[in-house]
Amino acid sequence: SGEIFVDNTDFYDIQREDWLGRIGFVSQDTFIFNASIGENIKVGKEGASDKEMTMSAKLAFADEFIEEMPDGYDTIVGDRGLKLSGGQRQRIAIARALIRNPEIIIFDEATSALDNVSEQKIKEAIKQLGKTKTIIISAHRLTTVLDADYIYVLDHGKIVEEGTHHELFSKEGYYWNLYRMQEEGKIAVSLSNHQAVKRNNDSAS
Repeated sequence: SGEIFVDNTDFYDIQREDWLGRIGFVSQDTFIFNASIGENIKVGKEGASDKEMTMSAKLAFADEFIEEMPDGYDTIVGDRGLKLSGGQRQRIAIARALIRNPEIIIFDEATSALDNVSEQKIKEAIKQLGKTKTIIISAHRLTTVLDADYIYVLDHGKIVEEGTHHELFSKEGYYWNLYRMQEEGKIAVSLSNHQAVKRNNDSAS
């Protein structure tokens, strides 16, 4: 039930092709073709120029690692991007979404499988994009949405809380509890890794 409006226009009054042309999408499972980095980015827009390709890569913070590759944008990345890290694949996916210059970009669990360093790179790209575009993020990893202008917390498909990170955190409700459990989980993993390193060092000595 209800209605959806985009810039004061009823969603159902917008032509499907026009709507899809406004959207860029980055998913958790990014498919990378066994082709060059440049070709993987240009998949996002038929007939894209090299200038559009490099500009979208810069916006996605992908240019920094691409320039270090053996053949730059011409580097073949292997089946499903075998030669790339998870963070590098995601940044190529962002560049692919950006090459059409969409008004709205949807990130669907885009950082859930990444390490902390890669997550920070993606978060920085999202932060910069948010200055000129509408960003919609679906995430279980709450660190991804800390800087969001507004957060909706869902439980079994229903909105249970809404507000900024600071507003939700101060309520000490559903969101606060989720955040606290995730932070405690990080500490537990960190302690576990520390103990594993210590045991390995003890064994070596």
